[in-house]
Amino acid sequence: MKYALPPLPYEYGALEPYIDAKTMEIHYTKHHQAYVDKLNAAVEKYPELQGRPVEELLADIANLKVDEIDRTAIRNHGGGHFNHSLFWKYLDPSNKKDELMVKEIISTFGSIEDFKKQFGDSAAKLFGSGWCWLVRNGQTSKLEIKNFPNQDAPIMTGLQPIFGLDVWEHAYYLKYQNRRPEYIENWWKALKLI
Repeated sequence: MKYALPPLPYEYGALEPYIDAKTMEIHYTKHHQAYVDKLNAAVEKYPELQGRPVEELLADIANLKVDEIDRTAIRNHGGGHFNHSLFWKYLDPSNKKDELMVKEIISTFGSIEDFKKQFGDSAAKLFGSGWCWLVRNGQTSKLEIKNFPNQDAPIMTGLQPIFGLDVWEHAYYLKYQNRRPEYIENWWKALKLI
């Protein structure tokens, strides 16, 4: 079974004016599709990996019996597929506020405003391309804000992703150009979970 682009549960323009339709279309149909295609190409010569959920591949990335060039491809493209698959779900405009998550965020970070400031500052300061995530630490069960470079995914380090912000330029450059902080600020308006 090959990996496939998951259906986008809303129209490209559903996140307007915060995330524009053209960016969504390119991000989903070009960037995410490329991660899926390249992940499929990387696992093609390893029958024992085919059909394994991408999260299993990523959680076990260091132990996969593959060539290093293929490990890197699985890490990069598998991570891109995994991260984006979650990203589309979190941004679904039909999502409702998660009151339990809100309470836990307030308990951990002091307030929603304090959390958004810490998260936004972390995302804005991430050098180059990558993701800023709200994660649950499996050791402590506490919520944490973590940055990951490139397409590295939280599950690669044993962290449970809650939601993440894509700060690769392809996620915002058509609308915001080099104004990453403005993109981050408006992204909160598209995220209905908190």
